[in-house]
Amino acid sequence: MTTLRVSGTESLDDLKQAAARAAVQKVQSGMVVGLGTGSTAAFAVSALAERMQTEGLQIIGVPTSERTAEQARSLGIPLATLEEQPRLDLAIDGADEIEVGSLNLIKGAGGALLREKLVEASAAELIIIADASKKVAQLGIRFPVPVEVVRFGWKTTLARVEALGCTATLRRNANGDPYLTDEQHYILDCQFGPMADPAKIADQLKGTVGVVEHGLFIGMAKEAIIALPTGIETLQPS
Repeated sequence: MTTLRVSGTESLDDLKQAAARAAVQKVQSGMVVGLGTGSTAAFAVSALAERMQTEGLQIIGVPTSERTAEQARSLGIPLATLEEQPRLDLAIDGADEIEVGSLNLIKGAGGALLREKLVEASAAELIIIADASKKVAQLGIRFPVPVEVVRFGWKTTLARVEALGCTATLRRNANGDPYLTDEQHYILDCQFGPMADPAKIADQLKGTVGVVEHGLFIGMAKEAIIALPTGIETLQPS
């Protein structure tokens, strides 16, 4: 673990931005970079655009959501699809929970878990940026596991998922309509509680009929840059 001190007077957004800037410093010209989704990842996209403007950094971005693609295009970042760039040098993204030690993750509160996993599984390195509240001793302490499911027969899929030992709720928009992902799927938010063996649960979810993908990212993160009130903490899996 390494720690970079900052002044200690920053707001949470300032610290998230500092974490994003630290991650973006690892990007070099010529790289293909996975662009994450969420409030912290958005700072990284902005920081990449700033480096392009001030330093002449040249990259190609592969976005993990339509929302991120729109932001990147507005900032002048050249984009490609995963089909066009199937091998990425680096991906930078946020997380909902980060298990200290393993760096296993829960992701998907922003609804982009499927594209995030597709893009980040294709990256040589995944760097996670987050605020200190996302560090946990065990996954499932604070956040449910998002599970993306096909819309057809979703209630039967929910029953299969709950049989694995969780309470599942269909994610809805503020108006009460079911939330739709970029791929037009539903999301079940699954409360497993603290997970002693998240890899086993990940395998069980993946093998469940009707499940497209889940928000457990096991063994994928190579580094986590965490925004703390006292500075920026860098973690590697142990």
